[in-house]
Amino acid sequence: MAKVLDRQALLLLAIYVSFGFANALSGTFIPVYLWKASGSYLTVALFALAQYSIGGLTFYLCGKWIKEGNKLNCLRAGCLLSGVFYCLVLWMQESASQLPFILGIISGAGLGCYWVAYNLIYFEITEPDTRDRFNGTQGLLGAGSGIIAPWMSGLLISWLAGQRGYTLIFTASLLIFACCGALSFFIKKRPPQGTYDWLYPLKRWRNHTEENKQWRYVFGAVTMQGIREGVFMFLINLVVFVATRDEAKVGTYTLVASLTSLVSFWLVGRFIKPSFRKYAMLIGVIFLSLVIIPFFWRIDYRALIMFGVGTSLLYPLYIIPITSKVFDMIGSTKESVAHREELIIFREIALTLGRVVGLIPFFIYVLWVNTEVGLVWVLLLVGCAPIIGWFFMRPLFHIQHKRYSGDDVGKTQAVLKPKPQSEA
Repeated sequence: MAKVLDRQALLLLAIYVSFGFANALSGTFIPVYLWKASGSYLTVALFALAQYSIGGLTFYLCGKWIKEGNKLNCLRAGCLLSGVFYCLVLWMQESASQLPFILGIISGAGLGCYWVAYNLIYFEITEPDTRDRFNGTQGLLGAGSGIIAPWMSGLLISWLAGQRGYTLIFTASLLIFACCGALSFFIKKRPPQGTYDWLYPLKRWRNHTEENKQWRYVFGAVTMQGIREGVFMFLINLVVFVATRDEAKVGTYTLVASLTSLVSFWLVGRFIKPSFRKYAMLIGVIFLSLVIIPFFWRIDYRALIMFGVGTSLLYPLYIIPITSKVFDMIGSTKESVAHREELIIFREIALTLGRVVGLIPFFIYVLWVNTEVGLVWVLLLVGCAPIIGWFFMRPLFHIQHKRYSGDDVGKTQAVLKPKPQSEA
């Protein structure tokens, strides 16, 4: 029977759910806010480009900080930068749309600092006999935040005239980020261990061993994942708003998609077996592409709700097998366990590259096409990228990666356990 969570674990859970709630409360509507102020998809795309690029770069640069320095200061920097971002948006109001790249840089740096530090603090605080309880509680709280916060925001923005709704939710997020930073001072500081290897991701890519060949396959598959995420993470909610001109409907869309995703992640995570990962991922990537095709006939709220439900049902079939396999590889040898931070960053580099590459067809659409059918073709093009990712992963599903028996393996896998999410 799992032990009761101690005070440190409960504090970390409070930070996790607060940071997630603040981002879900306002982050869902940042693309909508920028689009309303500028009337341009290009503004939103520039913001996303800066956020993805700087987020990935920050993740890499902070690797040394979290491995050899003070992880808590890195986490506080993430909270501070996220707060600064919303301060600037509140101060600039509609003129924020004139500096999307600068705002994206600040937002990306904040997210990068926070998540790279959180992963390692999580590793240090949880223990094998409390981890299952912690992960279950974290998943429930995270899913609840993702479901409730955007729905609340949408209602508030619709009820309050003018900018008052946006001002209220952005101010609330700013205050919550401040609380996250304050809570971090009650987390016990632990001494750093090991030396950060700046070139370790490059070594994994260049050295021609069988193990490194497998990691190159991982890099390709995760890059394909990033290509889809790069567009879908910010565009779908924005398309819902453009189709309806109602923030409340954006919140309702997120509510429906997130509830569906919560059930689907639970079912897939509970019943999928390692031997079925290859087939589950194949089913997932094919049907994630097929659910886009109805948009060629119409893009209205009903079609978007159907897309959101379909994507939320199918996305776990895709993401759980690929993520679980990567985690198996990180926990399989003494060397990979010792370089868990560098391998987390290796994966983040692939995601960032994919997200940036995924924006290229969207920029082409915005600058030269700008028609509804053109937008659907962009969605279909980037939405099919995970199919290529399946071909990268297929050879790896046949390899049985044994768990390294060292003391750190359980902790390593805990660090890398995926957070509940709704890709739709």
